[in-house]
Amino acid sequence: MFECVVNISEGRDGALLDRFSRAAGPSLRDRHSDHFHNRSVFTLVNAAPALLGDLRSLIDVAMSSLDLTAHEGVHPRLGVVDVVPFVALAPDVFANARQLRDLTAKWIARAYDIPVFLYGPLLEGDRSLPYVRAHAFKDLAPDFGPPHADPRHGATVVGAREILVAWNIWLKNVSLERAALLAKLVRRPGVRALGLQVGDEVQVSCNLVDINLATPSQIYDHVAAHLELPGVIVRAELVGLIPQSLLSKEDPRRWAQLGLSTDATIETRIGQR
Repeated sequence: MFECVVNISEGRDGALLDRFSRAAGPSLRDRHSDHFHNRSVFTLVNAAPALLGDLRSLIDVAMSSLDLTAHEGVHPRLGVVDVVPFVALAPDVFANARQLRDLTAKWIARAYDIPVFLYGPLLEGDRSLPYVRAHAFKDLAPDFGPPHADPRHGATVVGAREILVAWNIWLKNVSLERAALLAKLVRRPGVRALGLQVGDEVQVSCNLVDINLATPSQIYDHVAAHLELPGVIVRAELVGLIPQSLLSKEDPRRWAQLGLSTDATIETRIGQR
């Protein structure tokens, strides 16, 4: 089984997002949309052949429906189908996730004539998604496709990575500058974080890129300890799904506070289908 967490630059048009969900077929296990980010995360899990079929169907509908020139939102993005990471849910098949990445990257470049960047393990070493965002079209050329971004579709980044947990802390009565400082304070090996303005609130947006090095409760408590009144934590929010192994590290009495639940585990969602 493989997971593919497709980030698409649309988070507001409910009818359109429902079309995307239908296109993703039985591989779709979760959809998370955000109005301010104007972005949706579609979590697909399945065996490789079925996963690739549903993924291509989802990408086809998104590419035919969206136009990057009309897009605005808080979250940084390179394209309408922005990021397509493959995750091996069993460690011994990570090489297969890399093969799925490379196959999909070549298909996207050929099918839509757009630039495609790779991230994850490469022949010359490991390349991260933040590195691609910072260097694309500057000193980093696309791995496949034309050298310049397409006006309508932009570019796509396709990766192979370990399990990642995307998780946000929403704050009120906190300035963007303070949120950026809080994000800097919680950054560490295994944790990436940004401070973002999201409507009238701000957000410390986190990626737990190594779930063995940090838990949501540790980050939550660190932010809480460095808040200055009248700033408060409004809520915590999981984006996508979480592995049961990480949920098990948290005190069940704190799950609601942390925005976690057994229903939001990869294992539960697979069992529902």
